[in-house]
This record gives sequence, structure tokens and C-alpha cells, in this order.
Amino acid sequence: MKRAVVLMNMGGPNNIGEVKVFLRNMFNDKYIIGAPQPIRAMIGELIIFKRLKESQENYHKLGGMSPIIGHTKRLVRRLNKELDADVFYEMRYTPPFANDILKKLTNYDEIYALPMYPHYSSTTTKSSIEDFLKIAKKYNIDKKIKTIDSYYDNKHYNKAIVERIKECLKGENSKDFELIFSAHGLTQRIIDKGDLYQKHILANVECAKKELEKQNIPFKKIHVAYQSRLGPMQWLRPYMEDKLKEIESKVIIYPISFTVDNSETQYELDMEYAEVAQKLGIKDYRVARAPNHHPFFIHAIKEIYEDMKYNSNFINV
Repeated sequence: MKRAVVLMNMGGPNNIGEVKVFLRNMFNDKYIIGAPQPIRAMIGELIIFKRLKESQENYHKLGGMSPIIGHTKRLVRRLNKELDADVFYEMRYTPPFANDILKKLTNYDEIYALPMYPHYSSTTTKSSIEDFLKIAKKYNIDKKIKTIDSYYDNKHYNKAIVERIKECLKGENSKDFELIFSAHGLTQRIIDKGDLYQKHILANVECAKKELEKQNIPFKKIHVAYQSRLGPMQWLRPYMEDKLKEIESKVIIYPISFTVDNSETQYELDMEYAEVAQKLGIKDYRVARAPNHHPFFIHAIKEIYEDMKYNSNFINV
């Protein structure tokens, strides 16, 4: 039996030249901008015109590429040593795209598509899997694919979260800190249509809090906030900048919606919101790393893969 596991993520520029590719593909996704074509393309081009130079400058500060690339490659290398399958990765908005990977998998008996999104959303999980299956049909291998819609409640995944928070504490007293679970924002309109993302985020926070309690790691206060909003529409609240105004002295930020560090964690949280915190007089502002290739996350993926082999959960796309 020849098996393949494909990690699916949104992607990020491999170099400065790919920033425009990333933005164009993202804003041309019907689950990101719901307007019909060609209106969606026009809106996307307008956003790119306004944001391209700033986005390129941001990626320059990150070394000329998204951190998601290196972290994902390391995760794939380590998983290849742990699973009885060949592990690949594909990205939704930047290379390698689904077509780049699927054309290599035509001789595999089983293909396991594992979203790097622990929380289901039409804007991430559904978009990625729908695109993946569409390309797979071209190669007549779509029937070989098994997938899963969420795994935020996996025990070892939540242990990985807590381990990253502990690393950020550096042995200091957790009672001196407040903890903010920061999630990528979504428009309220998408949530009102029935998207499960916010429910899954809040449920994940409860899972992580239980693991913190189990390990006797009490924080002064624990909050949830949302980052990365764009445009004039109503987005999920509370906004991160508003939540930071409530912080008394010391805070740890955990990027709850990300399994792999990217520009939203290592630029937006590490740099932009650090400046906001400094202006607000927050004495100690720290950002925990995402699970990336932590052993507990690798254990979680192995569990999810083993479960998918026997109890796959197909998403209705």
C-alpha cells in the first residue's frame, strides 16, 4: 500500500517577487471576497495596488520570504521519519500549488489531505480542500483522497500549545502575566452565514485552558482577541489593539489560529503589535511561537493520520 500525506496551508511568498502572486491569488478566492467575477478581480487588483509596496517591505523585514516556508519544510522532513507514508506540502496561494503536488501522486493508493488549519472555515479549510479535489479530478485520483475538517480538540495538539506558552514564560511566574489567545480575524458577515470558525476558536481556547489547569499554570487573566482585519466591514471582536488596552503590565500572546508561524505571527504580532504595546506602556510583551515542528504537534499529526486511515471525515464541498 503506497500512501501519501499532503499538508495543506495558505502559503506565503518564497521571495519578494511572489508577494504579488500571493496577494492576487488570495483576493481572487471566492471564499475570501464573495463578489462574483469580474468584480472580485477588480476589488482584488485595487487592494493589491494599495498594499503591494507595504507588503513587500514587510516581507523584507522577515528576510525576503514568509516564515511559513522554512517551518513547513522542517515539519515535512520530520514527519517523513514518523509516518508510514510519503509526506508532501502544498500551498493555496503560492507554489507549490495543488497541481504541482498531485501530478506526482497518481501512482499512490491512498492520499491523506491534512489541512494545517485546526479550525474549520470556508475561507481556509473549505477553500483549500475544494481546490485540491478539483485538481485531483483532472488526474482521476480524487476518490483516493481522505481528509478531516478540524482537530482543535486533539490532546497532543493542545499540549503543543501549552509547551509553546511555557517556553515563552521562560520559567517565570505565570500569575504575573495575562494571556491573550490571538486568532486571525474574519468578517462578521462570514460568521453570520454559519461559518464554524469562531466556535472552533473558542472551543480550542477552552481545551488549551484545561491543559493549562492540568499542568497548574495559572494566568492573571486569559483573553481572546482577533487580529488582521482589512477594510471597513465589521470584523470579529474584540480587536487585538483594543484588547491590549486592557492589559495591566505583562502579557503573552499565543497565535491560536496558526499551526505554523507566518507573517501574521512573526511580523504582525512580533513587530506591529509590539509597537502598539510599547505605546500603551505594557512593560513586558511576548509572543509565543506556533506549534511548527514541536514533537507534540508531530504526535498530533500522527494520531490524526492514523485516525483518518480508518475513520475519515469528508468535508461537504
